[in-house]
Amino acid sequence: MFSILRPFLFKVNPETAHSLAINTLKFGNFASIKVNKSPLLETSIFNKKIFSPIGVAAGFDKNAEVYNSLFNLGFGFVEVGTVTPKPQFGNSRPRVFRLEEDEALINRLGFNNEGCEVVSLRIKKNEPKGLLGINIGPNKDSTNRIEDYAICFKKFLNLADYITINISSPNTENLRDFHQTKELEILIRSILKVKKNSSSNIPIAVKISPDLSSRQIEDVSEILVNNKVETIIISNSTDRNRENLSNINKFERGGLSGKPIENMSNKIINKFYNLVGKKIKIIGVGGVDSAKGAYEKILNGATLVQLYTGMVYKGPRIATHINNELIKILEQEGINNINEVIGSKKST
Repeated sequence: MFSILRPFLFKVNPETAHSLAINTLKFGNFASIKVNKSPLLETSIFNKKIFSPIGVAAGFDKNAEVYNSLFNLGFGFVEVGTVTPKPQFGNSRPRVFRLEEDEALINRLGFNNEGCEVVSLRIKKNEPKGLLGINIGPNKDSTNRIEDYAICFKKFLNLADYITINISSPNTENLRDFHQTKELEILIRSILKVKKNSSSNIPIAVKISPDLSSRQIEDVSEILVNNKVETIIISNSTDRNRENLSNINKFERGGLSGKPIENMSNKIINKFYNLVGKKIKIIGVGGVDSAKGAYEKILNGATLVQLYTGMVYKGPRIATHINNELIKILEQEGINNINEVIGSKKST
């Protein structure tokens, strides 16, 4: 059905098409979809067992409206957001662009969301049926971004299975300054202080940029290991890597996601894995639209894998397709569980 509808959907503005997808998921009945749950794909993270390592990246369900529908589509976990303390419109439109020949998107949305109060109330009314992450960030006009992170962190402490500190969007001015050693240390320690004062055990993830130098990767790894951060999400979209793209939209300002950043993401996952080993879990994201692509990220060191742009191009059944094909790959290679191959690819 999606292959039939796709040409019509792609004639619609990308944000309008996204709204249609959210409304379809919100009001459609997806509970009857058969999901193949195999012990080959079963994994544990944050002291919880999930049936698949394939999840939805932040950015799709920004306002926590359809996470349970996404679980019904075969995703093992869902990350909602990015959520900021106050509601904000984001950057001016148009701000999302398809690059069809490149199977990519460029966006400069700017953390458009309904704010942490609305989102937290929505989650309270709609208990998650699976592992739920909540991605948080600061408001664009904030005078104290660390305080913004703290406000959202406290708001979602008891509602999420993990909370992601997003320091990596290229669409909020100077946000990536938090990758600098001093700024990252201050931010992480501030969040850990809030966590301690709240007597919480909520796991923390940090979502990083793909545009880091080797030295920055080493510095970020050291800080996260020293502060016992549980998870790194690698990576967000890039504001580089446009040289080999075909679509005219490649000249648009914003973060590039999809197939063009797949190899870029895999390399940085591998670099981080070789530095942190099993001390920190890695969630890999960037260009995944197939079982082969997901498997490659796991071989490079990811425990879990997220996607978003892949669903735009491959449709809502992408998780079930990936799960089924992953099972075939593991069976063919005689692997009992997908965790056995995490990080088994040699350093790149």
